[in-house]
Amino acid sequence: MPLYEHVFLARQDVSAQQVEALTEQYKAVIEENGGTIAKTEYWGVRPLSFRIKKNRKAHYSLMNIDAPHTAVTEMERQMRISDDILRFMTVRVEEHEEGQSAILTRRDDRRGDRGGRFGDRDRGDRGDRGDRGDRGGDRDRRPRRDESSDDKGDN
Repeated sequence: MPLYEHVFLARQDVSAQQVEALTEQYKAVIEENGGTIAKTEYWGVRPLSFRIKKNRKAHYSLMNIDAPHTAVTEMERQMRISDDILRFMTVRVEEHEEGQSAILTRRDDRRGDRGGRFGDRDRGDRGDRGDRGDRGGDRDRRPRRDESSDDKGDN
């Protein structure tokens, strides 16, 4: 059977438990039509790049699906009907990734002990910056060609 990765976005005002219930509902649709769900991941509430149906944030959820095309089509049909689903995307893949997805892995990396928002970034040796006393505030400014009055013709 073909393998799919499916991500859907649920409205921001539904609870995480309701998103879990939606995931179980769509999982049941896949299983009724002869497929299986290899993995589900809840990515949490994340900001959207642009507003979708007056929502600025959404619950993200991923499902790795091993099912025939008809099962995926039926699940997508039901998602189109649902008012709680903002967007969804299904992509056919050659094989599923093992372990956590890149989204969860990246989030875990960010939560390491960095000691603050920007952490202890080492900017390295900045080298000799030279004399920084004159910043150009009293530099002579030559007028541009269109600003000078003597370039205008007296015809």
